[in-house]
Amino acid sequence: MSELKTVRHVDVTRYMGTWFEIAKFPQRFEKGLVGITATYSLLPNGKVRVINAGYQGDLNGKLRMANGKAWVVDTGTNAKLKVSFFWPFAADYWIIELGKDYEHAVVGDASRKYLWILSRTPQMDGSVYKDLLERSRQKGFDISRLEKNPQKGSNDPIS
Repeated sequence: MSELKTVRHVDVTRYMGTWFEIAKFPQRFEKGLVGITATYSLLPNGKVRVINAGYQGDLNGKLRMANGKAWVVDTGTNAKLKVSFFWPFAADYWIIELGKDYEHAVVGDASRKYLWILSRTPQMDGSVYKDLLERSRQKGFDISRLEKNPQKGSNDPIS
């Protein structure tokens, strides 16, 4: 498997805020959740607070939240982070695609076990989504594993 390359540089401050999960590889810790968002905020110590939220079962279900922390492990690019929701366990969070205006992102890891397509809005333009899928496939991800994630205000996160 070829080396997974990240984006060249991430302005961590611009990356902060809320991201909507448009599609993902299914993960045990997100099982049964829809309308998932991730909200990032800088902490005084330079680490990042992570709040993941999603609705159990359907978009009217009970809101579930998980609090975690993230930290940059590659200060040359700021594109490789570690995320932990259950200390001392941490997972790679590599930003492998990023819109020029930080309007979308693709996050994965070197093993290709994790993949998320994120957007600043609950819907993503279909042509952008297709481009991100193709680039993810070229990077060695099995895009047939991707599941779309319904978001509030949209049954289909791809417009």
